[in-house]
Amino acid sequence: MIELTRLNGKPFSINALYIETVEAFPDTTITLTTGRKFIVLESEEEVRKRVMSFYRTIQVLSNPHLRGDLDEK
Repeated sequence: MIELTRLNGKPFSINALYIETVEAFPDTTITLTTGRKFIVLESEEEVRKRVMSFYRTIQVLSNPHLRGDLDEK
């Protein structure tokens, strides 16, 4: 889970595994795989950093195929 902030200033947590897209319209809009959308105060880049940190924490990026490494040594 990553913690983000709604436009009204209230913090909430979201499961980063369900994030499909993160876009700036100019407000940062997160679309989940379910189609649900959230608009947050954090920048698009900040959301991406938090997602990557979450992935590292749960070791999603430990698989070389998921990282994009072609040659596993």
